[in-house]
Amino acid sequence: MARTYSDMVPLGAAAPVFDLPIANPSVDERQRITRSLDDYAEAEVLVVAFICNHCPFVHAVENRLIALANDYAPRGVQVVGICSNDAEAYPEDSFEAMAARAEAKGYPFPYLHDESQAVARTYDAVCTPDFFVYDGDRKLAYRGRLDDGRPNQPATTSDLRDALDELLATGTVTGEQWPSLGCNIKWKQAA
Repeated sequence: MARTYSDMVPLGAAAPVFDLPIANPSVDERQRITRSLDDYAEAEVLVVAFICNHCPFVHAVENRLIALANDYAPRGVQVVGICSNDAEAYPEDSFEAMAARAEAKGYPFPYLHDESQAVARTYDAVCTPDFFVYDGDRKLAYRGRLDDGRPNQPATTSDLRDALDELLATGTVTGEQWPSLGCNIKWKQAA
């Protein structure tokens, strides 16, 4: 496990497009096997979370991310999880394993598979978990950590919740933004 901090990409950047296979299609009524950025155009706020199945840092925040998605959905916030890890080198992050984890944990958000890793690269995601929050115009308003929790260390902050509350109330996020800490994304080796 290589501990990696997220890159603090510039605020105000437009949300990169994606169109990825969904591991848990029963999470909504769409009759397609992929989900795209446009599918969430009606959401007031979009949270894109780069996560995976095997990372202990994701395990440390997973239940809080699920609770956040459930708590904020009625307020117009859509969470989308994306796994970009190399599934050949890390079979526990395969599409089939993603579907099993989403079902076992009851993910209330779509869990998408970025097999090519192109989406992670366009978002400048570098670790799991890595969070990107976009306003209604799909401009980046927050990037960084969910909170200060770590494996075997409970959270004492609520950074992402605070950012969502401020964004929903005022249309902007003014508070301090801290990089996320997690495992590096498991990039495919060049052929």
